[in-house]
Amino acid sequence: MERKGFKTVDLAYIGLSAAVIAVCSWISIQLGAIPVTLQTMAICLIAGLFGFKRGALATLIYILLGAVGVPVFSGFKGGIGVILGATGGYIIGFIFTAAIVGLVSDKTDKMWALIISMVLGIAVCYAFGTVWFIKVYSKENVISLSKTLSLCVIPFIPFDAVKIIIASLLTVKLKKHIKK
Repeated sequence: MERKGFKTVDLAYIGLSAAVIAVCSWISIQLGAIPVTLQTMAICLIAGLFGFKRGALATLIYILLGAVGVPVFSGFKGGIGVILGATGGYIIGFIFTAAIVGLVSDKTDKMWALIISMVLGIAVCYAFGTVWFIKVYSKENVISLSKTLSLCVIPFIPFDAVKIIIASLLTVKLKKHIKK
């Protein structure tokens, strides 16, 4: 009889992956309100390597660790206040990124499919985070969609394009070494 739960190897991959996301969040360059970090690259890589279940769960655990105060977010920040703040929507959006990339990764190892899934996953993260930013930020100041996009999305597109290329290349090269 086969068990449907998590194996020890799954738990090890998930825990290590949450730690990798945290370390990658600490590598940052401040660009206005939102820093450029390696979080999105780590999430795309992890979901690409480990698939939907392990990738999305690792991302969720990373966010929960941050929510309870462990300083895993960029700038060594933690706490529910970070998530409820103006940029918290982008953090929550990481779950969508991991889910989209992981679902595609579970179906194929083709680089073009992984790249498309990473682009789509990050676009969904951008959309969720942008709406969140407008809702939270507009409580204090009125901000337009175009202003929000110029602050929170457009400056990050070139960086995320490079991170997608790196994550997809690493995924294709490393996935064959991952134990199922």
